[in-house]
Amino acid sequence: MNNQILDQIGRIGIVPVIAISDVEKAVPLAKALTAGGIPCAEITFRTAQGEEAIRRISAAMPDILLGAGTVLTTEQVDRAIAAGAKFIVSPGFNPKVVAHCCEKGIPVTPGCSNPSDVEKAIEFGLEVVKFFPAEQAGGLDYIKAISAPYTTVKFMPTGGINADNISKYLMFDKIVACGGSWMVKADLINSGNFDEITRLSKEAVQSILGFELAHVGINCENADSAMKAAKMFEAMFNFACKEGNSSIFAGKYVEALKSPYLGKHGHIAIATCSVARAQAFLEKQGFEFKAESAKTDMAGKLSAVYLKNEIAGFAVHLVQK
Repeated sequence: MNNQILDQIGRIGIVPVIAISDVEKAVPLAKALTAGGIPCAEITFRTAQGEEAIRRISAAMPDILLGAGTVLTTEQVDRAIAAGAKFIVSPGFNPKVVAHCCEKGIPVTPGCSNPSDVEKAIEFGLEVVKFFPAEQAGGLDYIKAISAPYTTVKFMPTGGINADNISKYLMFDKIVACGGSWMVKADLINSGNFDEITRLSKEAVQSILGFELAHVGINCENADSAMKAAKMFEAMFNFACKEGNSSIFAGKYVEALKSPYLGKHGHIAIATCSVARAQAFLEKQGFEFKAESAKTDMAGKLSAVYLKNEIAGFAVHLVQK
C-alpha cells in the first residue's frame, strides 16, 4: 500500500480527532488548526455531520491532510472517500473494512491492541496501525512490548494522549504520530472559540518539537584561538573545556571551532525531539534548508540539518535530542 499520506502524518506528529455536531463550524475549525501549525484532522463518523464536514473542509482547504475516523463499515469508507477523505481510521480491526480500503487504495489505520490484531494487519500489508485506547490499554510501555517482534509495523496511539504525554510517546521511533482531542474539545468547537483552538494547537506543536538551545558555535581562526576562547569561558564561568577533533567545548553550550565553518560568526544549534518533524514544520512556515548539510544516524534517521539563511551572522541548524 502507498503510505505517502501516512508519511505526511508522521512529519506532522499529531492528528486532531474531531466530532462535529455543527457542520457550520467545520471550515473555521480546520482554519484554526492550520493557523496553529497542525494542517491535519480526523473527522469522525460519530456524528451525522461528519461526512458533510469532511466534504466542506475538503472543498475549502484542499491542502489539509483530512481523514475520516470511527469508520465501521465499507459503506462509510465509500462515503468518506467521496467526501474527500485521504485516509481512514477505525477503532478496531474489521477485516471487511480493511480489505475494502486496500482495494480502494486509500490508507487505513485500524485499531489494534494485541499481537493477533497486529498480525492480521501485517497480512493485509499494513505498516501503520492505530493503538486504541492507548493509555487505558497499557500506554507507551505496552506499545514498546507489543512492537518488539514486529520490526516493520509502526503505531498511531489514540486515547488518553494529551499535552503532557505526547512528546514522550513520539520519542519512541515506532510511533509515527498520535491522535488527540484536547485542542479540539466539543465545548471549544460549539462555542466557536477558534482562537483558543489555535493557541492550544501551537502549544501542542511546541510540545511535539521541543525546541531548545543546544549550543552556540564560535568560528575561530585556528586551534590555538579556539583553545584560548574556550579557556576564557572556563576562567570566567567555570565551564570545563573538552577538546574534540574539530572544536573545543566550554561546558555544554559554547563550542569554539578550530577553523571557520558555516556562518559569518559561527552557528547556533537548536535541539528538537524530531529533526524531520521540525524541518517539515519550518518549511511550512516558508523557511528553507541546505539539503547538502543533512546528516543521518546509523538507522538512516535525519539527525541534523542547517537552515539556508543566517541570523545576525550565525548559521542555524537543528540537532536531534
